[in-house]
Amino acid sequence: MDNSSGVGVLDKAVLVLNALEAGPASLAQLVQTTGLARPTAHRLAVALEHHRLVHRDTQGRFILGPRLAELAAAAGEDRLLAIAQPVLTRLRDRTGESAQLYRRQGDVRVCVAAAERSSGLRDTVPVGAALPMTAGSAAQILLAWEEPDRLHRGLRGAKFEATTLAAVRRRGWAQSVGEREQGVGSVSAPIRGAGGRVVAAISVSGPLERLTRSPGRLHAPAVLAAAEQVSEAMRRTIT
Repeated sequence: MDNSSGVGVLDKAVLVLNALEAGPASLAQLVQTTGLARPTAHRLAVALEHHRLVHRDTQGRFILGPRLAELAAAAGEDRLLAIAQPVLTRLRDRTGESAQLYRRQGDVRVCVAAAERSSGLRDTVPVGAALPMTAGSAAQILLAWEEPDRLHRGLRGAKFEATTLAAVRRRGWAQSVGEREQGVGSVSAPIRGAGGRVVAAISVSGPLERLTRSPGRLHAPAVLAAAEQVSEAMRRTIT
């Protein structure tokens, strides 16, 4: 089967990337795997390295570069947003509270999608808002399944403790009462991507006069169901 696109240099560059999918390769190994002439393989690998699509390991072998991971993450985020938005709308309608989707970016969590309650008292979190990773149920979710070192670093200055996160892992959802903002409560659950990794948190939030001091008792089932909907759809798009 002819896989040529008709753009020769692009096809050859893809040959190099495909060869590196199997792992690190020396120039000689690239030549053998791709069938390209040595000067051509070298020129393409170095050009791809310039654009961070290829990198070198400590032994000088060519490996896939960090730019590929960045592009994959961007594609995953676009897919996540497309899947999550209608689920957020249904979650808002089911609970009567504002619904949000958060992703972690370094030391903050960013609201990447939302469905706002149309009237009455509400907790409005604008899309693009960056909130601390030290308070709120979404922060608990995004931290609870981190590697131990990152988890313990994340607890510095947090309004919740390690025992809180242990309970989150055990029951699969988190709640907060006045952690991020006085008088506001929230319930969150994890969105999982490839390999079960937590990639986002889905939440509902609102005033405590409606959510009470035990918001999880009211809304955990709905939030968990919404999280599973998004996670399952993400898994289907990967397979």
